[in-house]
Amino acid sequence: MKEPRSVANLPLPVARLLRKLGRDIRDARLRRRIPTAILAERASISRTTLLKVEKGSPGVSIGIFATVLFVLGMADRLGELADIRHDETGLALEDEQLPKRIRRSKRRDTEESK
Repeated sequence: MKEPRSVANLPLPVARLLRKLGRDIRDARLRRRIPTAILAERASISRTTLLKVEKGSPGVSIGIFATVLFVLGMADRLGELADIRHDETGLALEDEQLPKRIRRSKRRDTEESK
């Protein structure tokens, strides 16, 4: 059976992470003993879409994933996904670009003396 095109284009680690997210959402729903019909209704999505979420389908929008997590009471961590405080690569690159010393511009000096 041929995979949907959107899955075939994903890097393997991304596909694995989406599947893990889907399994984790399913496990959270089961631990809370919430049937799929009720969770789908509370998230204002169809049961089919909820099943796609629980499979980690890349075709499901991040907004739907976020809504399902909200309904499960787990949306608080979404804001930290790309938090710059945890971006080690970005912070290191930013530190490299800091100037070694700061010089006053000549233009600014002449404006201040007026």
